[in-house]
Amino acid sequence: MDFTSADCALLLIDVQEKFLGPIPAIASDQPVGRNCRILVEGARLCGVHTLASEQYPKGLGSTLPHLLDHIGDAPRLAKTHFSCCGDDALAAAIRRAQRGWWILCGVEAHVCVLATAADLLAQGRKVVVVGDAVASRRDDCRDMALQAARDLGALVLPAETVLFRWLRQAKGDAFKQVSALVR
Repeated sequence: MDFTSADCALLLIDVQEKFLGPIPAIASDQPVGRNCRILVEGARLCGVHTLASEQYPKGLGSTLPHLLDHIGDAPRLAKTHFSCCGDDALAAAIRRAQRGWWILCGVEAHVCVLATAADLLAQGRKVVVVGDAVASRRDDCRDMALQAARDLGALVLPAETVLFRWLRQAKGDAFKQVSALVR
């Protein structure tokens, strides 16, 4: 588990308006929504390359506002494939990022997150699925997806582990700001 902020990219997958009803855990005041926001903010503070995918945004809406407020100028790319590696523009953005480690959060854990993890692993990349920053409509589907991701070779870690791994040490302004995020 030797990933650093320089060799990582964060991929926020499909945390969109129309998913809020069936997946209330992604709301800003709920654990998954909060952890996605913390990861997006932490990535910005630590200089981690970030991408966001939006599954068919014409029908499912945009990325949730509580994440848009913090995503900055990170590209948001539309897709219709379940895997982020399936659509040409998003796959090209992943290739251009030239990162060995991909940190995944978002929805749905058993569909788009797992399909993306499997494809990234098949390309020889290393993957972390942030277990407390992914959700599905059903908890059992999320749990099975996390186990399947482990079985495929992904690490499943909590958001705080990822953040402090990016920081590497308990000093400096970024540490103070990230520490404030997780309190």
